Amino acid sequence: MTAPTITAPQLALARTAAEAALAVLPTSRELAVAAPVAATVDALTEGQAVTAKFSGAANGEVVVVVGQDLADALKESPLGELDLTAAVRPALEAAARVFGPVVLDPGVVMEPGVALSALAAKDDAVAVPLVEGEEVRAVLALALSPWPSDEPGQVDVARRENAAPAVRRGGLDMLHDVEMEVSAELGRTRMSVRELLSLNPGAIVELDRAAGSPADLLVNGRLIARGEVVVVDENFGIRITEIVAPGAEG
Repeated sequence: MTAPTITAPQLALARTAAEAALAVLPTSRELAVAAPVAATVDALTEGQAVTAKFSGAANGEVVVVVGQDLADALKESPLGELDLTAAVRPALEAAARVFGPVVLDPGVVMEPGVALSALAAKDDAVAVPLVEGEEVRAVLALALSPWPSDEPGQVDVARRENAAPAVRRGGLDMLHDVEMEVSAELGRTRMSVRELLSLNPGAIVELDRAAGSPADLLVNGRLIARGEVVVVDENFGIRITEIVAPGAEG
């Protein structure tokens, strides 16, 4: 079977998408965009992949494979295990927006080989290595149906040339744009099933916290601060009075 021919406009668009993704991809390394190639299963075998389909001005699928360093940093964050999809989604969105206004699916985490294999099976799928020197550290892969016939417009090129260079961040800084669930807790208690079933409107549940004690502020279920309850424009809020050091939750 003859391999599909990848045209110059496709390669140019893929490179543009990779540049847009790299500008917002969290990574502890200084990466550069290498020459686009036909997508293959072994483009990057270590790490984790996030794949998402998009539709709108263009229809297709985008895959971002990140190295094990980012995957480990997300798992071992001081705030607990963070969501890889949320961390990589800005890069997925930036790549897809190169083709016009689109709606991106939530995204799914996969093993790199599985994600790249599914994409490589599509006609004209393109992969763009993101390299540190000669070493491939991440990959952006794309498949569109159909690919636009034109290369990136001059306006897009000028915007990229005038844009501020991407800043590579290390440590916790590389996770600063990841969204997290923050909740406040007034107190807890334990109840039997019988007690739960006997609850009715007007019942009072006593908590394990004295009146006037600070409320807990939790991120992804982990205690990070305490504070007092306040009202802000008719909504409840928390005024922080204490930051809880990692490991001191107890």
